[in-house]
Amino acid sequence: MKAVALKKDVYWVGALDWAIRDFHGYETPRGTSYNNYLVVDDEITLIDTVKYDFADITLQNISGVVDPARIRNVIVNHIENDHVTSLDRIMALAPDATIYITEKGKRGLERFFDLDKWKMKVVKSGDTLTTGRKTFRFLETPMLHWPDSMVTYLEEDKILFTQDAFGQHIASSGRFDDEFVAEYSDAELDDAVTDYYANILMPFGTMIKAKIAEIEKLGLDIEIVAPDHGIIWRKDPGKVFRMYLDMANGKANLSVAIIYDTMWQSTEKMIVPITEGIRDAGVRVKVIKLRATPTSVAIKEFWKARGALIGSPTLNNITYPSVAEYLTHLRGLRPKNRLVGAFGSYGWGGGAVKEIYDDFKRMGLDAVEPGLQILYRPSLQDEEVCFQFGKEFAQKVIEYHQKF
Repeated sequence: MKAVALKKDVYWVGALDWAIRDFHGYETPRGTSYNNYLVVDDEITLIDTVKYDFADITLQNISGVVDPARIRNVIVNHIENDHVTSLDRIMALAPDATIYITEKGKRGLERFFDLDKWKMKVVKSGDTLTTGRKTFRFLETPMLHWPDSMVTYLEEDKILFTQDAFGQHIASSGRFDDEFVAEYSDAELDDAVTDYYANILMPFGTMIKAKIAEIEKLGLDIEIVAPDHGIIWRKDPGKVFRMYLDMANGKANLSVAIIYDTMWQSTEKMIVPITEGIRDAGVRVKVIKLRATPTSVAIKEFWKARGALIGSPTLNNITYPSVAEYLTHLRGLRPKNRLVGAFGSYGWGGGAVKEIYDDFKRMGLDAVEPGLQILYRPSLQDEEVCFQFGKEFAQKVIEYHQKF
């Protein structure tokens, strides 16, 4: 591997992880990249590091441009393990470098390393670093998506280094959006952005809107958006801002996602008539079976649709385990602006559907009650009830969607 130029004297020096398929429980079928950046000036500056396993690769890439010992500044935008755990390798080679980091970042970094041996400078929004011909401006972005997070703007080159924001989990032969689209498609890139937002940044919509507004108020002229994962935006950097604002504002498709699991196929047999009812109302529908689908994909499909139906059999008077696990994951992401309902089969007293609605209440989601329960396997009469349930839910989704 070798460094890739973003602009004159500004380089990507990161690493590709083609093999990773599980990123702390998040399915990554496209792999991922750990992006960090080197800026050559009177003082050499490194922006972020990489996951420890890939330290040799980033050092090789840096060495292809400059001797790592010449690094004088290390900007740490985010202290998550995949971006900071090779910092000690860098600092061992560049002991005279100063680390620029937020106050919360410094406190967090103390849990990883002994900081007494390193020079540290705490920065806040509005602070700058001048390295000769180039000026770096810092903007704190707490809880986007960790408390320590910040972004860094390189004024002369009009590059915004955004840590995890605006990224995607993609490993590809091209580093830039135009290169990726030429090899794959706009649709695949859009899907990767949506997948990343839904599974990582969904809880931070209000913060995202506020920070994008702050960037606009600062009047930053941005020609390149350089995140710490995935492709770098240079063809149309405004596109990812527009996508994030749409998602932060709750944009969704007029469609229904059915997300379910089944034990003896009784709940599964309810799916066909429910989907036919939804389609009869003129609404698109997508079905996701949890044990056959990665959780991150089920989260993304929930997020893309305006309405969602969660299906579960009752096991020991409560929700089926795979459905309960999914709802726990979803609750942590704090979804908004979605209309939900529940259905399922039972053999004795039931319980799963009621418990699912209790989860909806904890999440603050708008729900269509009372849901639908079928005793054992659905009969022909039950299938007609399922059809009407799906149709009526879809009609309510249409009405709900008109609010946005």
